Amino acid sequence: MRLLNFKQFILTLAVIIGSLSSTSFAQQNIDLPTIELKTGIYRIQAELADNPKAREVGLMNRASMPTNSGMLFIFEQKAGHCFWMNNTRIPLSIAFIADDGRIVNIEEMQAGTTNNHCPKVAVRYALEMNKQWFSERVIVPGALIQGLPKK
Repeated sequence: MRLLNFKQFILTLAVIIGSLSSTSFAQQNIDLPTIELKTGIYRIQAELADNPKAREVGLMNRASMPTNSGMLFIFEQKAGHCFWMNNTRIPLSIAFIADDGRIVNIEEMQAGTTNNHCPKVAVRYALEMNKQWFSERVIVPGALIQGLPKK
């Protein structure tokens, strides 16, 4: 009887350890400051990824994101900042934004891929939203994103 209980204990322990997969302990951005952005009639609650560590982690390992929420990436210098979706579990759309707030281009990104998604010109801002958020609202390149923080 004792041996059976020990086996049950080991089996239970293995199940618990298995459920605590790498994604449970995977790196995630939490408690980032947020900012309200606007485009047309839409309001966006955007987390700010404005330092190297926050930008590196981005939206990795999240299972979902509220409809009108996103992440605004802010870089110190304008450049061809490219993005990929390694360790990102939710499909996203990304809008690359010029300093004047105009969207330069929008890319659709598949979860878990390493394809590069790059701006067509050098930018300092990129806004990630749930996949097709921009297209479902007919927000296209040239649209204005208001409320960007000035550096």
